[in-house]
Amino acid sequence: MSETVALAAVDLGASSGRVMLGRVSPDVLELTEVARFRNGGVRLPDGLYWDVLGLYVDILAGVRAAARRAGASGGRLAGLAIDSWAVDYGLVGPHRELLANPRHYRDPRTEAVIGDVHAKLDPARLYEINGLQFLPFNTLYQLAADRVRDERVHDGGVQALLIPDLLGYWLTGVRAAEETNASTTGLLDARTGDWSRELVEALGLPPGLLPDVISAGRVLGVVTSEVRGELGVEQELLVSTVGSHDTASAVVGVPADTTRFGYVSCGTWGLVGVELDAPVLTEDSRRANFTNERGVDGTIRYLRNVMGLWLLSESLRTWSLRGLDLDLTDLLVAAAALPPGGPRIDPDDPMFLPPGDMPERIVRASRNTDRPILEPEPEVVVRCILDSLAAAFARAILDAEQLSGHAVDVVHLVGGGSQNALLCQLTADAAGKPVVAGPVEATALGNLLVQARTQGVLSGDLTALRSRVRAATRLHRYEPRSTGRR
Repeated sequence: MSETVALAAVDLGASSGRVMLGRVSPDVLELTEVARFRNGGVRLPDGLYWDVLGLYVDILAGVRAAARRAGASGGRLAGLAIDSWAVDYGLVGPHRELLANPRHYRDPRTEAVIGDVHAKLDPARLYEINGLQFLPFNTLYQLAADRVRDERVHDGGVQALLIPDLLGYWLTGVRAAEETNASTTGLLDARTGDWSRELVEALGLPPGLLPDVISAGRVLGVVTSEVRGELGVEQELLVSTVGSHDTASAVVGVPADTTRFGYVSCGTWGLVGVELDAPVLTEDSRRANFTNERGVDGTIRYLRNVMGLWLLSESLRTWSLRGLDLDLTDLLVAAAALPPGGPRIDPDDPMFLPPGDMPERIVRASRNTDRPILEPEPEVVVRCILDSLAAAFARAILDAEQLSGHAVDVVHLVGGGSQNALLCQLTADAAGKPVVAGPVEATALGNLLVQARTQGVLSGDLTALRSRVRAATRLHRYEPRSTGRR
């Protein structure tokens, strides 16, 4: 197949979603945003939820726009694929009904069950099996909480579908668990890539709650005739599996020309690590809070979660609520003008996880360090955030090298954070390694390239796919400054 094929990449982040129209052939790689829509938590009296129904409506509208745009260019939309954040799920009943809107991972309901889970499964044994960094919102803790709170979890025929799998099910009628997202649940065996019977039974989860695991790079199914009617599309439309965890797709979109690279996929979260052929399940790795998540083509994403630009976005939201009209570009310029060696905090402190007054929490946390924030001006808080994130990214890269034995010569910073020149330079300074920034759309590109390969438009391994990203993307390289290595 040599003609240019139009494909839709549906990319859902924690604060926004978008539908990207890609045109791909052996000689063409183009990406155009055709729809963008808001996303975020909905706080109700009983907790924090996602508006997954609204997301589905927005996705349909975006795919409809992609199909029209493709048709206007004399082509047709051939398929789509969905990636999203990890760990959250919807419960689907035996009659295909959604039992409730999915809970948000920042919902605090898991706090009450973590001790019970660890009483049944020692954290060291958990890591031996699933290889996952401890995070209080991992799916196994959410399911343990829902098992206590909602008897429907025990009903026959009920299944838990992760967000991309739930949306894919509504499009095709096919239930499955794509492996890159399934590996974030804490219930997947890191060695076999299938559900761990030991963990499922220890948690008392019913058989059949988890659908079959399938790999990225397969055709999930065909969009149903009912959905095609809503889209105004007459032709067959394929839904493919890609790295449905957005970080897995982002790592495919890293424009590396060597295997000796580290990556920072930086958005709401900063996912920092290296790409390996096999998991690292040592006690040292567990104590360092590193995670082993599955990537495309049998790879392992060996990484640590860092709180990421959530600290900045929530600070901006707080200032806006106070009536401060602040321009981010101006703030970054002012922050860059401040001298090095300023205040830093631990961005992974659990106190920063919930929504709320982030600047106040950052100032309070700095008082417990040797460099407290004395004047809590916005630019000082912003510089503290970026210095702290850069230091955390650098530590994670160094730890990944030492724990895995995988040397890193260059760090690729992709996603929204790659547009933040100050963050990129500070990361290079802190890591003592060059940082290559871009592409911003690494996740959508990774989604698109795996789709294109599944449909036979492209061929080759990850190295070949990444060469396409390099050729199609403008990159910026930041060299470490000696003054930054402190």
